[in-house]
Amino acid sequence: MDSVVDSINNAYQDFIAAAATVLEAKESAGAVKTTATDTALENFKQKWELFRVACDQAEEFVESAKQRIGSECLVDEATGPVAGRPGQATTTGLSPISAVRLEQMSKAVHWLVIELQNGSGASASNAALSHPSAPFDARFSEDAAP
Repeated sequence: MDSVVDSINNAYQDFIAAAATVLEAKESAGAVKTTATDTALENFKQKWELFRVACDQAEEFVESAKQRIGSECLVDEATGPVAGRPGQATTTGLSPISAVRLEQMSKAVHWLVIELQNGSGASASNAALSHPSAPFDARFSEDAAP
């Protein structure tokens, strides 16, 4: 993650430096178009593109992390707690889970990711959980009876 942050920071600093170079070249040339201004503008364009690429890579990293966290949450929900209750043996294998329940949990994770992206928070999930006509998981309209 540090490398992603460093990459976007370096690209941003280069972009800002190129912008300053363009302003300095334009100021020294006045209203006349020169090769120095053209070169500075071309460099600025390249730095802008590199900055956009760094931003895209950072966004991909964040999306990947969100998917990984969502998958881990799904596995944790599907397998239940690993540690046993006091006085019971700890099981290390996966507990059985139905395909329907696994699909519901997958949809729940997907829905929560969308909700987090939209910034709607817990109020929307509480309203969705109270939906009276949903037989499986109230947060998904496709689970509701037609």
